[in-house]
Amino acid sequence: MKFLIVDDSNLDRHLLSSLLQELGHETEVHSDTDGLLDKLSQGNYKALFLDIVMPNQDGYKFLRTLRANPSTANQIVVFCSSKKTVLEINYGIKKAGADEYLVKPVSKESLTEVLQKIST
Repeated sequence: MKFLIVDDSNLDRHLLSSLLQELGHETEVHSDTDGLLDKLSQGNYKALFLDIVMPNQDGYKFLRTLRANPSTANQIVVFCSSKKTVLEINYGIKKAGADEYLVKPVSKESLTEVLQKIST
């Protein structure tokens, strides 16, 4: 499967990309959301792993834009964030509209669990 990773942290992008590649997947990484709506509208990605706190546009705002666009509204989105309280995770999924939530630092086990959930 092919995944798109958007995170302003080089370390977090590299870790997630390496874990996905180790599991046999293809990845594309970006440091921000600029120009990604067009890429996602082509439907080439199983899921988007999206950081929440980024300098130019936060993940919540980008997800609202993504969901409002008919060509990207059904894209699977996994928030990937160090925000880890139950309240923050529930907000990310129930209020913001992410499909899943992955807490940083990402482990192979937590990633595998999320991949199983989004593959059904």
